Amino acid sequence: MGFLARERQVAPPGWNRWLVPPAALAIHLSIGQAYAWSVFKTPLEKSLGITGTQSALPFQLGIVMLGLSAAVLGTTVERRGPRWAMLMSTIAFCSGLLISALGVWAGQYWVVVLGYGLVGGIGLGIGYISPVSTLIKWFPDRPGMATGIAIMGFGGGALIASPWSTSMLTAFGATTSGIGKAFLVHGIAYAVFMSLGVLLIRLPSKEFTAEKEALLKDRPKATVTHNVSANNAIKTPQFWLLWVVLCFNVTAGIGILEKAAPMLVDFFKESSTPVAATAATGFVALLSAANMAGRFVWSSTSDVVGRKNIYRLYLGVGALLYLVLLTVGSTSTPLFVIAAMVILSFYGAGFATVPAYLRDLFGTYQVGAIHGRLLTAWSVAGVLGPLIVNAIADAGKKAGHTGPDLYATSFYIMISLLVVGFIANELIRPVDPKFHEPKAAVEADQPEAATETGDDTVAKWNEAEAAEAAETADKEDAEGVVKK
Repeated sequence: MGFLARERQVAPPGWNRWLVPPAALAIHLSIGQAYAWSVFKTPLEKSLGITGTQSALPFQLGIVMLGLSAAVLGTTVERRGPRWAMLMSTIAFCSGLLISALGVWAGQYWVVVLGYGLVGGIGLGIGYISPVSTLIKWFPDRPGMATGIAIMGFGGGALIASPWSTSMLTAFGATTSGIGKAFLVHGIAYAVFMSLGVLLIRLPSKEFTAEKEALLKDRPKATVTHNVSANNAIKTPQFWLLWVVLCFNVTAGIGILEKAAPMLVDFFKESSTPVAATAATGFVALLSAANMAGRFVWSSTSDVVGRKNIYRLYLGVGALLYLVLLTVGSTSTPLFVIAAMVILSFYGAGFATVPAYLRDLFGTYQVGAIHGRLLTAWSVAGVLGPLIVNAIADAGKKAGHTGPDLYATSFYIMISLLVVGFIANELIRPVDPKFHEPKAAVEADQPEAATETGDDTVAKWNEAEAAEAAETADKEDAEGVVKK
């Protein structure tokens, strides 16, 4: 398809690189709706007669499919380009919402699981990684900031979707009819919004090379001259060390996020200042804001202090903050809230900074595909974190424990995981040159790098001109004259 050909995605001369982050945000703000799934849980339970565990399954399957589809399709995304990936994400994610609408209207819970979890989850995975390598190529001087902007959008998607979904359920009714209409509106509206990203996204052309060198002139540490393929990356110890870093950082953050409201209530239930359920709901909102802000602030900071140093902060200070919660967290509500917010800011920042860390280690050649494979760490952490906290808290209640004692063992485990992650980060070294790709092979696999002029790109966009040029070339060749 001409519109989706990689050559058609190359930016014309003079293209403003600051148009690329809004294209990424159009995708990430949309697929970030997944974080607002909790709005639909209770209405689905009441209207379809399902349990809380069943109502959580579409979201859980969606996160699992996010990691799996990102890992499996990462190389295809790199080969086909961001426009193809964003379009596939739009089709899958919005189709998942529309299938869910049909499932609710038909009263078939498993259709909702199939639509939102399986089909929509594939859209989540493709959409999550689709703009990453493109942003890094456009912002070689500030890769942490660039990816932080996009991935901040994924974290902030719930801030839009949550009140919007609530208002629709209020207007349409929390019945099968109303829930189905809400899913339908979501599917159509997000299809329109995500299409803006599909139309706006561009790959850098060869003309950007000179500008790129100027951008990197004052940032010699930001220059990366080597490249590693996705297949070779997973053979390196650096990939697996970073996998451990991401997995354990996410596990520690999601352990608080998933059980935030009841955890705050439990910690201060027997104190002189108990926390009401309504206040605990506000605590969840604060954690969401910290999660989103951390994705941009800390990731941007990594461009200045370096990726290894910023992960020392996430993991080392994160472990100390868990220790603070464990020892004195129940003595002060403000202290508990602030410590938890900082931990959640590190949780979000870990997601946003890891693409830039991958770029530093493996180059920009197939960084999107490598990122996709690394996201399997998220799938593991998404199960591991809540399992640790919930299982231990449930066992504690059966044993008669109350208050902070319900979470003491969980916090010790989180501290241990963060320490292991800290050690893994310290062990990361530059990739052995034997894994580097030859420069010629990288250039041959990058159609945008072979684009010679803006006129050449435009000619490729016009199939009629291309056909005419080919015919002319044949005639000249017959006369013994070869021109290009």
